[in-house]
Amino acid sequence: MQFRRLYASALSLLLLAGCGLLPPGADAPVARRVAALLPADALLLGEQHDAPDHHRIERETVEALAAEGRLAALAIEMAEAGRSTERLPAGASEAQVQAALAWSDKAWPWAAYGPTVMAAVRAGVPVLGANLPRARMKNAMEDVSLDAQLSDGARQAQRQAVREGHCNLLPESQIVPMTRIQVARDRAMAQTLVKAAQPGRTVLLVSGSGHANRALGVPQHLPIELKAKSVRLLAGDGPGADFDAVWRTPALPAKDYCASLRERREKPAG
Repeated sequence: MQFRRLYASALSLLLLAGCGLLPPGADAPVARRVAALLPADALLLGEQHDAPDHHRIERETVEALAAEGRLAALAIEMAEAGRSTERLPAGASEAQVQAALAWSDKAWPWAAYGPTVMAAVRAGVPVLGANLPRARMKNAMEDVSLDAQLSDGARQAQRQAVREGHCNLLPESQIVPMTRIQVARDRAMAQTLVKAAQPGRTVLLVSGSGHANRALGVPQHLPIELKAKSVRLLAGDGPGADFDAVWRTPALPAKDYCASLRERREKPAG
């Protein structure tokens, strides 16, 4: 009798999660938080790149979706669009996967992202590079049509985000070109999601939180018929108004991310 009551209680929780009625609390298992956001054609996880808990959540999200046969593809900011593991077998080595994605360990430590990528590969799910290729960045900087991809308010907010993201050290003449690159990157990621979408399944995007922002990032470039949910993975406190959900993790030790950049700018030439 006790077993039946426990079973019924667990089943009720799963049903509530599946219907989106169970709020994804900070202490809820990742699989339950994912279920609360489904169905979705695309699920965007916006991380803080140096937060270990965020990488764990990303891996567990891949595992949760794959276990239910719902994961159509894993798209990642960490590799360029056009790169893919689609032709690799589920038993491919990590070296083969890194080669297929042209992985840059200096930019994106494999120790942090490898477990998430390999979880998808092992599940037989393709991992897709989604970022704007470096070879296209110069053209993006000069592409005035990108200025019209966002509303006036969103464009100004994105330019301010670029200023702050570069520690307010960029010359003002660089703000517009760098914002165009950001918009082009968001658009490239959106195009990757659209191409990978499958009826009844979910494409998962792992990216920085700015790209997952509904008001400024990738969601701005998705067709309205594609149902997307955006999650901000947040270490500590902070806003989450422009996301469908915020999954909080413990705060990281305080760090001055701009210190090294200031030092390089202040160092005398020669």
